[in-house]
Amino acid sequence: MKKENYISNNEQLSQLMPSYVQDYYLEKSTVPLSPATLYQYLNEFKRFFTWMIDTNITNASAINNISLTELEHLSKQDMELYKAFLLNRGKQSANKPQGTLSHQTINRSLNALSALFRYLTEESENENGEPYFYRNVMKKIALVPDSETYQTRAHNIKDKLMLGHTDVDYLDFIQNRYPKQLRGKRLLKMYERDRERDVAINALMLGTGIRVSELTNSNLSDLNLKKAIISVIRKGGKRDAVPIADWVLPYIEPYLSIRTNRYLATKATPALFLTKGEHYPRRISTATVELLVAKYSQAFNHVRITPHKLRHTLASKLYLETNNEHLVATQLGQTSTKATGLYTHIIDTKQKAALDELHRDH
Repeated sequence: MKKENYISNNEQLSQLMPSYVQDYYLEKSTVPLSPATLYQYLNEFKRFFTWMIDTNITNASAINNISLTELEHLSKQDMELYKAFLLNRGKQSANKPQGTLSHQTINRSLNALSALFRYLTEESENENGEPYFYRNVMKKIALVPDSETYQTRAHNIKDKLMLGHTDVDYLDFIQNRYPKQLRGKRLLKMYERDRERDVAINALMLGTGIRVSELTNSNLSDLNLKKAIISVIRKGGKRDAVPIADWVLPYIEPYLSIRTNRYLATKATPALFLTKGEHYPRRISTATVELLVAKYSQAFNHVRITPHKLRHTLASKLYLETNNEHLVATQLGQTSTKATGLYTHIIDTKQKAALDELHRDH
């Protein structure tokens, strides 16, 4: 979904909410949380408030009438019931009327509510300069244990990563071999128009590990090839200067040399990566980047991947090179090493080697 569509949907969702959630939305829009994150949060609030009405935990008949007092006095048992609702009923559709949500999705829902309650009990300010209330029931609610071990997750994604020399082969494929697979002058013309841009996008993600939203929100002024750094806005609105691997710089430079003339960019065109508009260039969308990565990866090795797998690739290779989880977390813009445990399992072959050696001496 395009950024402007997220913003439009967020405005509509916020109008359904109580005034204190509207206050939350306005404040977090300026932090800024990304429109995509806010869209996810608002939908989770809507799901929770709807559940409160359906279970008669609130006396309100509409979401926007749910009071602060009712949230203040929610019990730990109430919230455990909601967690059980997510675990046992969750995601329902015509094909899967009793389908359930993954533990990861449930935890995203609980984290969204934790963010709201943290705002209401710590960050908000009423006319007396005090938070709306002080009792934060979400501090008593534990996340759901992940249903997959790191080893299982690592096994599931390892084949989709571009380890070893595969990342270089992939970029060379986009640059030189992909057009041989195209049929028709129109497809070839579109490829030739965007070749330098598409190679640069893939190279930058492989050489930095930045998220697709961080890439698409970057401006030309954020990129410094001399220092091999790109400045991005991380989750939570924090700006971060991210080092770029030297080996990918030659893949980015050709795009910068054609950006102005090819895409008709002017000084009033801030976006780093552009797409051709009907009358003027537009900032490339995350959806477009996801589609082009899927297109090239499918053609390259018959496995469609996402930009997030390019991020996993960089993290895995960096851990393999350094054996340092803190360094990997810093490169990815993560505040702890909690998520980097995955990469130690993706590249760790010692366990299998030890198993293979068990009976060799007998």
